[in-house]
Amino acid sequence: VQLQASGGGLVQAGDSLRLSCAVPGRTFSRYVSWFRQAPGKEREFVAAVKWSGGSTSYADSVKGRFTISRDNAKTTVSLQMNSLKPEDTAVYYCAADSRIISSSLRDPHAYDHWGQGTLVTVSS
Repeated sequence: VQLQASGGGLVQAGDSLRLSCAVPGRTFSRYVSWFRQAPGKEREFVAAVKWSGGSTSYADSVKGRFTISRDNAKTTVSLQMNSLKPEDTAVYYCAADSRIISSSLRDPHAYDHWGQGTLVTVSS
């Protein structure tokens, strides 16, 4: 399963941006998540959505500012990012897995399928 991430760009602090992840064969994905990786830092969990039921989970750093959602008809997962901060600057990746369990959502090594990444730059 090859995921396709898009929607990154250069914005100013306080602006909003919406990322999208196309999930081919989404029926095989139990969870779809977003991760991000800033220069010199490890890849970190941002948000996850369970395809069946739509339950969500967020990192504390983005809770209240970011919203993850899925569109069953379009088989896409979106990440609406509001009130962006310079520290949100990173390459954002979407990831999916058909067997992952909720306790492993924040572990990037638990995912088998990844998108190519899209760069988000937030200027101060």
